[in-house]
Formats: sequence, structure tokens, C-alpha cells
Amino acid sequence: MTTYTICVFTENTIGILNKITTIFTRRRINIDSLTVSETERKGISRFTIVIRHESREAVEKLVRQIRKIIEVLAVFGYLNDDIAYNEIAMFKISTPIGAKPLDIETINKVYKAWVVYWHLTYVIIQKTGTEEEIFEFFNYIKPHEILEFVRSGRVAVSKSPQTLVDYLPEAEWEYYM
Repeated sequence: MTTYTICVFTENTIGILNKITTIFTRRRINIDSLTVSETERKGISRFTIVIRHESREAVEKLVRQIRKIIEVLAVFGYLNDDIAYNEIAMFKISTPIGAKPLDIETINKVYKAWVVYWHLTYVIIQKTGTEEEIFEFFNYIKPHEILEFVRSGRVAVSKSPQTLVDYLPEAEWEYYM
């Protein structure tokens, strides 16, 4: 299966998330990752949706269907090579007295992960990177007892020289504060 990242730019309105996800549900396509945030333009939201699918044609049809939603301003489907992308993960790791200490130098220099909170019995470590890099670190840190693990959805930016404003309808768009 091929991984696709679909970026949807919409007006920031109530109910738009439901309209978009309903299209995936109707086509029986599972969403692996979903991240939504405001863009640099006030009132414009960006949905970054990651799916895995066997058929490029089916994904292109999905993108065309999303474009039909009135509040949608632009939709793009990308392969991994077309974008710069990352995720963030947080690990709460047990550090009981007498246990094998964490090798912070390896965590920082090899895995590019950082301790963001220290407690007497645990630490919280932040790791950014691709899904593969995060799970490589997960496997490294697993012997230290992972108390909690959470991973964000993908955030992605196209490698294309075009910007969001190139695709927006002509209007005076205010920058987000």
C-alpha cells in the first residue's frame, strides 16, 4: 500500500471536519493520521490527512470529492517525496531509584530526542521525526518501561514553490496574528 498525504484548506467553519471525514467513511477509507490547525491566513484551516491505499485512482477520486465541499478552498494529494513532514511523540519513561539510568547523551545525540520534564520517578521525553524514526526510538526506550506514549498526526508542507495564497480565491486575506 502507498501512503498519501492529503492537505485540505478550508474556511474555518463549524461542521467542516464532519463533512470531510464523512467522505472517507462512505468510501471505507481509514484515516491513519489527522491534524487540523489554522494557517498563516486568518480564518483558513489546514487539514493534513494521512491514508494508505492501493489505488492512486481511488485517492484522486477522493480528492475530487472533497473539492466539491463548499467551504473547501483547495485540496492536494501528495506522496511522501513531494512533502517535508514530521510528527511529534511524547514518552513518559519510568526512572525508579536503583534502575538502570537513561543514557541522555544517546537520547539527545543519536535519537534527537529531548527531556522536557524531570520528576523523581519518571521523565517525559519529546521526539520529533518520521513515523519510522519515532518507532525506532520507541524500540530503543522500551526496556526502560514506557508509562505513557502519545503521537501526533503528521504535519506537512509541500516542496512545491507555490504557496497557499496562490490557490486562494482573490481577496484580501488577513494574516493570522
